[in-house]
Amino acid sequence: MMGKGSSRPRSRGEGKRARRFGALMLSIALAAPLASMATAKADTPVSPAVVYNPGTIAQPALAVPVPAFSGKPATPLTSRMPTTADPGTLVPGGRRQTLTFADYGALDPLQLRGTDGQNGIAFSVRGDEVVTGAVLHLIYSYSPSLLPSISQLKVLVNGEVAATLPVPREQAGTLVARDVAIDPRFITEFNHLNVQLIGHYTQQCEDPSNSTLWATVSNASSLDLTYASIASKPDLAALPQPFFDRRDVRRLELPFVFAGKPSPGELEAAGMVASYFGSLAGYRGALFPAQTDAVPLAGNAVVFALSDAKLAGVEIPPVSGPTIAVVERGAAARGRLLLVLGRDDNELKIAAKALGIGQNTLSGASATITQFSELQPRRPYDAPNWLRTDRPVRFGELAEARDLTANGYDADAVRVNLRVPPDLFMWQTMGVPIDLAYRYTVRPAPDRSSLNISVNNGFVQSLRIPAASASTFDLAHYFSRVLPDGTAAARHDIYLPPLLITPRAQLRLHFYYDIPKTGECQGRVLDNVVGAIDPNSTIDLSGFPHYMALPDLAAFANGGFPFTRMADLSQTAVVLPNDPNSADYSLYLLEMGRMGASTGYPVMGVTVTSANDVDRFADKDLLILGAPGRQPLLQRFAKHMPFSGDGDARTFQLSDVAFRVVDWWHGEQGPERSPARADLSLVSANGDALLTGFESPLKSGRSAVALISAAGQSDADLSAALLDNDLLPSIQGAMAVIHGRTVTVTSNGEAYYVGHLSPMHYMRWALSAHPLLLVFSAVIAALIIAALFYRALRSLAARRLKD
Repeated sequence: MMGKGSSRPRSRGEGKRARRFGALMLSIALAAPLASMATAKADTPVSPAVVYNPGTIAQPALAVPVPAFSGKPATPLTSRMPTTADPGTLVPGGRRQTLTFADYGALDPLQLRGTDGQNGIAFSVRGDEVVTGAVLHLIYSYSPSLLPSISQLKVLVNGEVAATLPVPREQAGTLVARDVAIDPRFITEFNHLNVQLIGHYTQQCEDPSNSTLWATVSNASSLDLTYASIASKPDLAALPQPFFDRRDVRRLELPFVFAGKPSPGELEAAGMVASYFGSLAGYRGALFPAQTDAVPLAGNAVVFALSDAKLAGVEIPPVSGPTIAVVERGAAARGRLLLVLGRDDNELKIAAKALGIGQNTLSGASATITQFSELQPRRPYDAPNWLRTDRPVRFGELAEARDLTANGYDADAVRVNLRVPPDLFMWQTMGVPIDLAYRYTVRPAPDRSSLNISVNNGFVQSLRIPAASASTFDLAHYFSRVLPDGTAAARHDIYLPPLLITPRAQLRLHFYYDIPKTGECQGRVLDNVVGAIDPNSTIDLSGFPHYMALPDLAAFANGGFPFTRMADLSQTAVVLPNDPNSADYSLYLLEMGRMGASTGYPVMGVTVTSANDVDRFADKDLLILGAPGRQPLLQRFAKHMPFSGDGDARTFQLSDVAFRVVDWWHGEQGPERSPARADLSLVSANGDALLTGFESPLKSGRSAVALISAAGQSDADLSAALLDNDLLPSIQGAMAVIHGRTVTVTSNGEAYYVGHLSPMHYMRWALSAHPLLLVFSAVIAALIIAALFYRALRSLAARRLKD
């Protein structure tokens, strides 16, 4: 299983990988090239890696011998950049893929500092493939102060030296490109590629932290890998492989195939499986192109069929109950099919549920589910990926203990991902409380060392890291709290500002240690500092009620809200056109994948219906899909939404929101609402894609979101925007129009509210938005109190006069 494989010691994994590599080399008749490579390596006194001339920067990586480095300087890079092959390009005997360092997660160029600076990326190889050729297209620059005779750059793969690059003075300070061939035997399942600067600016005494010791590796550098497939038998125990492999950083694209026009029950089963794979894909995103009556010509796919179905190119096995099976496709198709089968829609959904929550118990090429007990009903806001809102949450529940520790002066920040419900009401609060416990290395003398806390890119607080100085505090107290390793513990209460808390927030805790200035001839500074966050530190959302102004497409785009309020989408109905097509099915499956990625749970309670039957589900939130002219609800609900359409005719309700800065995410009372200022009607043969949100006309307090696109480019634009993390923050308000990679907010809609506040809390909040009403209420309250006192005093006076 995948989880077990990841926990094996690296040495055992590398040995197994090497054995598989050797067997594959024999099977694909590469013995001769390997023998040549060995001969070239023995005869060459330099590194086994090869530095190519940048003029051949796009040269394919081949597992054949290459000439040794000649010492000829590389050409400075001007406007020429590495050409990137399409991910997954098929080549004879395997597949070739080129990904940049940015694709591997390096958002910024890699900085190398000091006499021994090192930085790099991590990359992995699918479990069903092995690397047969690797070329690194390296783009870098370095300091003019480096001495070429005693300075160099080293390329390391899993600690092995793949190449040593000179730093000639004539190329210093310019952008340089080199190709480095990497021996594929260095590459295992999980890998680290690092570039190390061995830098010196003088042959005499030098300062190891001198600012002239630098090199920069561009994140446009790329790794060009050629793969060959590894043969294995179909086995459910290997799921989710080969349909999804967590080592693969590419976007998941997995076709879903139906034997004929699918029924609502079949679509609900498909939605469960899509959400399962979507939760696995996570940040990568997932596409599920839908097909009917035929499987794709090549690659993996998931097939949904009843026992009596006929599907071209697929032999449906005998079905005696809910069944899950994996079958091999023909050699030309190069893939496998995951079959989800049943005798009726109910059995099909049972098979899908078993796949979503019980895949770890499956084994063999086929499994029939003989008994399946329904799980306990989900509760609101209990999605596995979301922070609990009913109790404090330990950091140990959100990250591995090893990920909460940072070592060294140049260590990255400790990062904790926070998926937060978007409807938390934080009005007039200090923010989200965190009980932060941590350990730090005590500084030998007072300096600028600190623990810096931020959320995303927003600064929160800086906590000073104190120094040990016998002249400033009691030594007995010092030695009682400082451990023998030189670390001490601290605890602080901090508050994360409400404006920084988004559904996809990331808490960053950076231990910054000031490097002591040793000066020249003093040697290197020991890199022996550490910072660690206690896993028992907690973050607490339990004190905030759930209350939010809608429509707000930002909540939908970034967290699937309000549908993901229930992790299984048991209060959601997806409304398709009365005559849906493959594009409608694909968009539906994409959305189910996004919901699964948000919650981390399959959508086992989702309901799929058509426009004609929508009234039966008035008590649910509605996710409406379809194009104008094909989705009747766009006309029926026209009075309640800022868009209506019928065929080529479309009507928009527009406001001036596009001319104002729009950031409603954490407004105290939701978005600033104003009525629509204009209506625009037009006729167009091909409209842009758009998203719109509004209150459900079928029941007050329920929500509706419509995803509207026509067949063709607008379908592609909508799907791409929903999976583009750069565009999602731009989707806000009540209606957003998408054209290519441009998102325009055109309306903020009419507000309605979901959630609940206590009476006192609601009264304070409501009156805060209407100061005149507050004054009027205060005057009325004063008059009422005065009248009561007047009556009471008159009664007392009358009684006294009578006596």
